[in-house]
Amino acid sequence: MLKIMHEAGISCGIRRETDYHRYNSYRGEVGETFGNAIGRDFAADGPWQKMGTDVTEFKCSFGKAYLAPVYDFGSKEIVAHSISAHPDLAQQEEMLAMLMAAKPEGTRPILHSDMGWQYQHATYVGALAENGFTQSMSRKGNCIDNAATEQVFGHLKDEFFRGRDWDTFEEFKADLESYIHHWNNVRRQVKLKGLTPVEFREQALREAA
Repeated sequence: MLKIMHEAGISCGIRRETDYHRYNSYRGEVGETFGNAIGRDFAADGPWQKMGTDVTEFKCSFGKAYLAPVYDFGSKEIVAHSISAHPDLAQQEEMLAMLMAAKPEGTRPILHSDMGWQYQHATYVGALAENGFTQSMSRKGNCIDNAATEQVFGHLKDEFFRGRDWDTFEEFKADLESYIHHWNNVRRQVKLKGLTPVEFREQALREAA
């Protein structure tokens, strides 16, 4: 019925048109996989305890761009990220380098992802293990297991992306970098008692010292 209505130029009003599609990196079990250590319990009473990562795709006039962030469930901060024209291993390596540089000494966070090929790759798995991370993975085909990170993508699409376009990747990347800075340093959140993610993280780490 939907196909017939589409061919006739009739909109049913049920399905919302979107300007992006969810990027899917699942290729089966192509490396090492891990159990779900989070278990949909995204609550954390401080920073650098539980984190999530994923890749999301943007379609613009210049082509496609991809964001690979690490989101801290406790501080609501995007603690590391890579913006790339290609969702490849190089993007993950850039993100991991930023993550390890930001990681406070002595912390041992859980980092949760889906079962995408990049999170099974030996380079990714080894980097997390060597730096004190516990790796956690959603079950196959179950995006609810990674709902906290997906929620961030929803906010980002609504606040930064929807209704806008860019002619070049460089312009898009610069604007997205600015938005991530705004998210971390300017955007105050009720769940953080009116603090920004960076303010909450710095306060929590001071109190724990």
